[in-house]
Amino acid sequence: MDLDQAMLLERRGDGFRVRYAIADVSAVVPAGGAIEREAWSRGQTVYCPDVRVTLYPPQISEGAASLLPDVERPALVYTIDLDERGRQTAASIEPAVVRSHRKLAYGEDEIPLLHEIGELRLALARERGSVTLNAPAQTVVPDPGSACGYALELERRTPDEDWNAEISLLAGMAAAGMMRTLGVGLLRTMGGADRYRITRLQAAARGLGVPWPDGDSFPRFVTSLDPAVPRQAALIEEARDVMGHAGYAYFEGAPPAGAEHAGVAALYAHTTAPLRRLADRYVLDLVAGRGDREALRRLPDVMASAGSRAARVERAIVDDAEVRLLEHRVGERFDAVALENDRRGTVIRIAEPPVRARLRADPSPAAGDRVSVTLVRADPASRSLEFRPAG
Repeated sequence: MDLDQAMLLERRGDGFRVRYAIADVSAVVPAGGAIEREAWSRGQTVYCPDVRVTLYPPQISEGAASLLPDVERPALVYTIDLDERGRQTAASIEPAVVRSHRKLAYGEDEIPLLHEIGELRLALARERGSVTLNAPAQTVVPDPGSACGYALELERRTPDEDWNAEISLLAGMAAAGMMRTLGVGLLRTMGGADRYRITRLQAAARGLGVPWPDGDSFPRFVTSLDPAVPRQAALIEEARDVMGHAGYAYFEGAPPAGAEHAGVAALYAHTTAPLRRLADRYVLDLVAGRGDREALRRLPDVMASAGSRAARVERAIVDDAEVRLLEHRVGERFDAVALENDRRGTVIRIAEPPVRARLRADPSPAAGDRVSVTLVRADPASRSLEFRPAG
């Protein structure tokens, strides 16, 4: 119900026009009030399997500010023109009152222009050298048939999720361009892969027996990896360490060196989720001509703290679900694949249920090896599992 975005896609000559409406939080939440102050203490919405700790009260995020179907809502609307290849030729933003007509679900609704524009933008992303690691994330979902009431699933993305993400990225890159013109802004950043870390990954690929074709760049190689193939899945895990840390960078004047987002391979800003992420509201306000520089200056530290807190909550939930799913299966054998080795042992992935855990073994299996393991301990109090090689 917390719908930040609505889109209208049109053909325009040989190209396209994208109108992307984003919820205008500042039109609903006054500056300096108690709700804004509380939002600054939260930073972002935190999602749990059964509840959400929302950035704004549900009466706002799921009501007065949400771009729900068949009601009028305040919004800031990007108008972005694209040529026949999907390249941006013009971009602007203005306040408006919008009425959306349909709430769509991934994998259920076919939108021909979204497909067409999405594929064009994906092709441009590959040309830029953007990096997408196809690592399926663990998610905890309700399951009444389970002993603990929940189950673990691996995220399954549908093509329309990627097409929709490209529209969001398009708006984020347009916002970054507007801020560069203004000479002030807040960018979402991610450091790129350096030569040393790429060389390590190439060595890991050789060790795993995964061919790295001559001439393939790091982005081209890692985006081709298939998480369904155990050795390639292990290499995807290794590739996580090659990418730099994501963060936010405030700038005045010109964007600082290294301000590009390596995953996007362009200057990029968070701007499309203001109901769920604090920074987006103030980026939108800035490009719409009503920016608060002091707020932007404070946001990198606030968002870093909020992101760290959300990650800890998510990891604790997944750890708890893993233990509760397996606590009655101590002594059983499982098939697993080794992902990586470090000072604390071997990280393994169990196929079913989809659990990541640690294995204590001497000698340690090589990354990518299939191993048979026995669960010897499942402790709900510490949310920890212990596996040993199957005898």
